Amino acid sequence: MNLQGQDWDTVVIRKKTPKGSEAKSSAAVNQARRAGGPVEAIKKYNAGTNRTTKAGAGKDSRKLDEESEELHHDRVNMELKKKIQQARMAKKMTQAQLGQAINEKPNIIQEYESGRAIPNPQVLSKLSRILGVPLSNKARPSKKPTK
Repeated sequence: MNLQGQDWDTVVIRKKTPKGSEAKSSAAVNQARRAGGPVEAIKKYNAGTNRTTKAGAGKDSRKLDEESEELHHDRVNMELKKKIQQARMAKKMTQAQLGQAINEKPNIIQEYESGRAIPNPQVLSKLSRILGVPLSNKARPSKKPTK
């Protein structure tokens, strides 16, 4: 038997060191502690919680409390919704038919006629074209008596 080409050195087989999320698992951390390896634990700011710190919450809520401007979306005014209803009835169309004519859902027409919709100039121009009536959500300025 010829053993001259053989390598008889000791071979050590080791597991790969864990990478990414494997390195962060509790099993990997415990194993590193047992082996005496370096373990670093850092708690991130509000990591995994839904709580805010008292200082941060106070600053934001104070800004909201001090806000005096009344913020809301403009809605369809009474004059416009009556105009849409009357023009649709004059054309003898249902809300569904009008919605189909302008390629919008029927509930869009319903929202415009009930005054709940936020006016969209594109939808208003489509309605204006189909109904043959000029439509805009601009309220007429009230004339104040001059002194």
